[in-house]
Amino acid sequence: MKIAGACAVVTGGASGLGGATARALAAAGAKVALFDLNTEKGEAVAADIGGVFCHVDVTSDESVAAGFAKARAAHGQERILINCAGTGKSIKTASRSKETGEITHYPLAEFNRIIQINLLGTFRCIAMSAAGMLTLDPLEDGERGAIVNTASVAAIDGQMGQAGYSASKAGIVGMTLPIARDLARDGVRVNTILPGIFATPLMQNASPKVLEALSAAVPFPQRLGKPDEFATMALELCRNTYVNGEHIRLDGAIRMGMR
Repeated sequence: MKIAGACAVVTGGASGLGGATARALAAAGAKVALFDLNTEKGEAVAADIGGVFCHVDVTSDESVAAGFAKARAAHGQERILINCAGTGKSIKTASRSKETGEITHYPLAEFNRIIQINLLGTFRCIAMSAAGMLTLDPLEDGERGAIVNTASVAAIDGQMGQAGYSASKAGIVGMTLPIARDLARDGVRVNTILPGIFATPLMQNASPKVLEALSAAVPFPQRLGKPDEFATMALELCRNTYVNGEHIRLDGAIRMGMR
């Protein structure tokens, strides 16, 4: 698919991996709409790249539908969807307090929140976007659209405290091929990236010592991934029509340990 001139939507596009991808798409000539809850950052990125910002909560049917309506009114029907909206929190399934001996378990409301944002939020955006893509005229090879999702290496080798996060990301990996098969006859491709440890806003509060240890755990190159490297992969998955139904690790060959 040619990115220049294409309409694109990036969820979680106000910062981090989504922000870098939105900028890369715009630099390649796409008309970009950003979905995010952070209005201040989203508006700033949209202004920088000549895009449009849509305040969207991916857990809400109404909010996502309104976001697509605004994006399509500004740019037209998207041919590209990049799903980067997500969240995570480390909580053990059950644990005993060292101080009091009190035993607690993973709050089910918090587990559900992570699933709602990461897994159902991703699927909600895919379903609504794909329905719109099916209205488009096919391009070369009969292609109508390209969808790229963001999972995590935690989908494969999740660590302690990552039950909710890993389940949500494994769900994204697990639904990639079935969705690609659902949409194949209509020329919409679906792929998923599994990033390792990246230098995103989530890492801003980590100490230099922690960041050094994380970098040392990556076989090569021994550093955190750069958001631009994620963006490069996302754009290639849009460009390369023969990649479909695939999930790809982007992690410097790291395999996560128990903790």
